[in-house]
Amino acid sequence: MKKQLSYISNRHLTKCISNLHNSYLEAQSKIDKSRFYRNKIDTFKLLFDSNFAQIDEKMLIKAEISRQIDKSVNNAIGYFHEEILGGINGYQQYHLSGYDIKADDNSLFADIKNKHNTMNSSSSESLFWKLKNIAEKHPKAKCYWVQILAKNSFCEKWEATINGKKYSHNRVFKISGDKFYSLLSGKSDALFQLYQALPKAISDFIKQNNIHAETNRHSVLTEILKEISLSKKSILDQITSDNFDYYDGFDKLK
Repeated sequence: MKKQLSYISNRHLTKCISNLHNSYLEAQSKIDKSRFYRNKIDTFKLLFDSNFAQIDEKMLIKAEISRQIDKSVNNAIGYFHEEILGGINGYQQYHLSGYDIKADDNSLFADIKNKHNTMNSSSSESLFWKLKNIAEKHPKAKCYWVQILAKNSFCEKWEATINGKKYSHNRVFKISGDKFYSLLSGKSDALFQLYQALPKAISDFIKQNNIHAETNRHSVLTEILKEISLSKKSILDQITSDNFDYYDGFDKLK
């Protein structure tokens, strides 16, 4: 079989895709009706979306579910990149060791964030000190804050003013996703290679594992559809009744 990526094996790529797929299924399965309603659904927004944007009620609920599981999915995609990078020869993934990627010879340590804007000033300060401490413990190591989805393409010493304090270390860097993929793989377009390889790799994985759309059915939507089969309400009326039956007048939906 033709190699899909020049810097990791097909088997490792498939394993990473499979693990991410499992994360999607797990995140979806956790959203039952009680969790879905936990922070209250803005049914007024759903009404406007349904009418102004002409979105089917079922699609609205699926979109709301997707929004609620988005954090879990984003974390899983960050983990996916860690797994991919950990499959490059000479490097390993160490997710529970205070860093995400480490070179086998201790010359590199990295903390990977999927998006550049996922940290506030407090977490930025904490991350800098963590990387600084690793650098001082390993005198030949370079330590990186990796931003997979960064604003620009860069690799530079991390110099910052956080909470009024200036931070810098000659072996602590911040780096964009493309540059970090390139650094570990030796391929300047390594991240682009992954982007190009994924559609076919995902399609092959779905076919080989006989995955169908119903596998991803949301339990919360199933619960709501079962309720409306008895109540004869619309989906939006059912959700509104479930969320706001204690508001004056909303009992009329019953």
